[in-house]
Parts: sequence; structure tokens; C-alpha cells
Amino acid sequence: MYRACIFDLDGTLLDTVESLAHSGNQMLAHFGYPPLPTENYNYYAGEGASMLVRRCLKDAGDETLRHYSEAEPLYRQIFARDPYYGLKHYSGMPEALGELKDAQIRIAVFSNKPHLQAIAVVERMFGKGYFDQIQGQMEGIPRKPAPDGALFIAGKLKVKPEECLYVGDTWTDMETGHGAGMTTVGVTWGFRPREELEKYHADAIINHPRELSGVLSR
Repeated sequence: MYRACIFDLDGTLLDTVESLAHSGNQMLAHFGYPPLPTENYNYYAGEGASMLVRRCLKDAGDETLRHYSEAEPLYRQIFARDPYYGLKHYSGMPEALGELKDAQIRIAVFSNKPHLQAIAVVERMFGKGYFDQIQGQMEGIPRKPAPDGALFIAGKLKVKPEECLYVGDTWTDMETGHGAGMTTVGVTWGFRPREELEKYHADAIINHPRELSGVLSR
């Protein structure tokens, strides 16, 4: 029986690609590079801000990453000024979360965003105290795909890993969930295609948030 559901944030719980592109393109402009298409950020995201900056710079033309040491903290500063820019709920997600709570399923978030930013974004979009646990990247919690954060959340919720669904949209999430011994659910509405989720052996793949209740009943 499942007792908890842990969600990735970007591309799973919230549509944040416009926010990431807004900050990334401002960072690139500082170095004289033109903006990159918003859809590119679907592939830059998923492994933390440092990797996003590396991918942005390389695609913009900085193949040797000569600007990286300045660009990485600059991106974080820009993002921190307006972390809520362009954030959107995925259709059906608020209703799906309500169904989980009605079924007495604990809900949590695990993100590669810095911890305080993850809390701020989730509470802004869903309200303070709506989730049972929110965990971002911080000292002592390695970024995904390390499973440590997912296991830390399970401990906080007082549930066993095998009692958890781990829900995400990228290979990073599938590796995180498998590494933690949780059932992985890949979502097709996020940043990456179904083929990536299949390649990394998602235990279930869903096309709409309200299909989660069906996974719980399997």
C-alpha cells in the first residue's frame, strides 16, 4: 500500500520553463549572447542550476565555458530576484493533489532548486503548509539523482521507501526514485519526452495528473 507521494518540482509539479528561460537569457545577455528559445530550457533543466548554466553557455557559443565562474552565481542572483516569473500550474494538478490528500496520502516535494527557493516557490503556488515536506538542494542533501533527499523525506514522513511513489519528468527523477527503492512514475507533460522515461525504466507513465489516483490503486 502506498502512503506517500514525492514530486519533482520543475516540469512535474509546476510549469517553470518560462521562469528558467527568463533568468537564463538575462544571464546570457550580460555576456553579449543572444537569447535562446524557451523550449531549449526543457533540456537544460533537471540537474540543478550549475548544469543549466553550463548547457546555456555551450549552446550560446561559449564551448570552453570561459564565462562559467562568473555566469553561475550571476544566474542564481537573477533567478532569486524574481523566482515566481511565469510560473503556472499544470492543468489538473491542484485537483490531483486534492485527491491524494483526501485519500490520506502524504505529499512532498524534492527539487534540485536551492532549498529556500524551493520552499518559496511551492508555498507561493500552493500555500503554506499544503505539502507535508519540501526539500531542496542544501548541504548534506546531494542533488538528484542521488537518492539521499528522497530517503530523507521518507524518514520525515515516517514511511518506508517501498510505500512511496516518486513522480518526475526526467531521467534524473527515474534514477532518484529507483535508487531510493521507490515506485517511479514518469509524467509526459513535463520537460522530457516519453522515450526518456521509458529508457530509464519508469515503473508507470502517466499523461495527466489525475491519473495518479489510478497508479495508487494498482
